[in-house]
Amino acid sequence: MKTFLIILGLIILVIAIFGLYRLVTVKRQNRKLNAERFERVKELYEKLESGQNLTEKDVLPFAQNVLTRESSYQLLRDQNKTDIFPKEYNTIVKGAESNLANWLEFPTELNACPDEIEHLKRVTYDFDGQNNFVHYEVFKCRVNEPHWAAKDGWFLGVVGPYFDDSKPYDFPHTTFSRINSTLNKITADEEAKWVHENISLRR
Repeated sequence: MKTFLIILGLIILVIAIFGLYRLVTVKRQNRKLNAERFERVKELYEKLESGQNLTEKDVLPFAQNVLTRESSYQLLRDQNKTDIFPKEYNTIVKGAESNLANWLEFPTELNACPDEIEHLKRVTYDFDGQNNFVHYEVFKCRVNEPHWAAKDGWFLGVVGPYFDDSKPYDFPHTTFSRINSTLNKITADEEAKWVHENISLRR
């Protein structure tokens, strides 16, 4: 019995050490990623803070980049200057695309921005049977070699829920991708349904 308790104690200790190591590592990686994200929009941030008279042309490169689009809009919103955000990128689909790309970049997810990302469709559910609808934007994504997920081809990502009165850059509370949910295994509708039932409704 004593030997068993020693072994059990060692197993628990190893698990605890691994958990602590993982927590510290992820925090360090997230700090690094956040610093990188700020660097991407630093030029725009500094121009806004200095009161420069910016135009849509100045903002366009940041809106075009899927990794800076969402944060650029947020910077402009903080300064009440969203009127110069390019109209073609001021849509729910473009906002959702940027949100998904940034979410996938986290070390605990894909740990990379997809090399390709395409909008597939909007999937809508009557939330409570009373004509209160929620909408999910579904995308297909893929990465190139040598990323570990390249071999699986196109995988699905879901962003939402959005509502009938949602604005393009409203924060979606459920952004999710089961990276192994590839297009040869599951449809866009099936993946949106899974996210709605297993992520959104449980929050």
